Amino acid sequence: MAEESTIPLGPVMLDVVGTTLDDNDIRRIRHPLTGGVILFARNFKDRKQLVALTEAIHRERPGVLIAVDHEGGRVQRFKTDGFTKLPPMRMLGELWDRDVLEAVRAATDVGFVLAAELRACGVDLSFTPVLDLDYGESGVIGDRAFHRDPRVVAMLAKALNHGLMLAGMANCGKHFPGHGFVKADSHVDIPVDERSLKQIIEEDAAPYGWLGLGLAGVMPAHVIYPEVDKHPAGFSKKWLAMLRKDFGFQGVIFSDDLSMEGASVAGGVVDGANAALKAGCDMVLICNSPDKADELLSGLTVKLHAESAARIAALVPQGEALDWESLQRDPRYKAAKRTAQELSAA
Repeated sequence: MAEESTIPLGPVMLDVVGTTLDDNDIRRIRHPLTGGVILFARNFKDRKQLVALTEAIHRERPGVLIAVDHEGGRVQRFKTDGFTKLPPMRMLGELWDRDVLEAVRAATDVGFVLAAELRACGVDLSFTPVLDLDYGESGVIGDRAFHRDPRVVAMLAKALNHGLMLAGMANCGKHFPGHGFVKADSHVDIPVDERSLKQIIEEDAAPYGWLGLGLAGVMPAHVIYPEVDKHPAGFSKKWLAMLRKDFGFQGVIFSDDLSMEGASVAGGVVDGANAALKAGCDMVLICNSPDKADELLSGLTVKLHAESAARIAALVPQGEALDWESLQRDPRYKAAKRTAQELSAA
């Protein structure tokens, strides 16, 4: 495990360009405003290389949070060289409709495999679970969602989170208060959800209330809900105050990627980051745009509160992780891997 950092973690999570660190990557990682590094498929060649990369990142900035979008299904960044093919979450929802107890067990197994494999390679956090509802309309969410019923979503997410926890990993529910109803993809568009606050709270946001203190992180949606606020949820003091006060959430609030089209309503990347942090986010993401990352690191003016830095640091795993070879011999892992493989093959 990396030594604890003597420099408090900053409010920016950024990415690296390739499979090894170049001088610009190192400069950005060492910057005082950096608190996290997010990895993508382009950063992965094989497990040996991934371990070397995460070790290098932790060496350059001890204690920095290394994260990835690794949900299962079509959102799984590392898929070869021994990584288990994880099922889309909708398959767990379909299993629930046939056998509730089996679905809960399977969700825990999937969460355990997901987290144990990542941690064996030096990755600290996956941005999962997706808590959006499966309305059957959203292409970008689609089978990433567990189910249409918010109660089922909450139960399966709770089981998945338990599996993550068993492997020593925190969690991050997304995309608050809900991205499943709108068709538009916030990566390339600015989605607008015209429904009332009552509808959204009773349906889409309900899993956040039921999961309560079980969530360590939350990522708001780049969606505008004009009946509540003119700003997307991640830039909205109203929504983020609601998340803290009405839902009792005490963990890390991450902005979604500031380079996405859904964030463009806040202006440039520095404007967006300042707006997100002022609204109540603890950490902002900037991905796939090194120039914008440099612009953000040089121009960010909002100071990180001590409580935000403490929340971010709490997401870094404290226990030792099994290395890959030891993991392959672990009975719990072997049984959970079979569950995940059977679901993916179904």
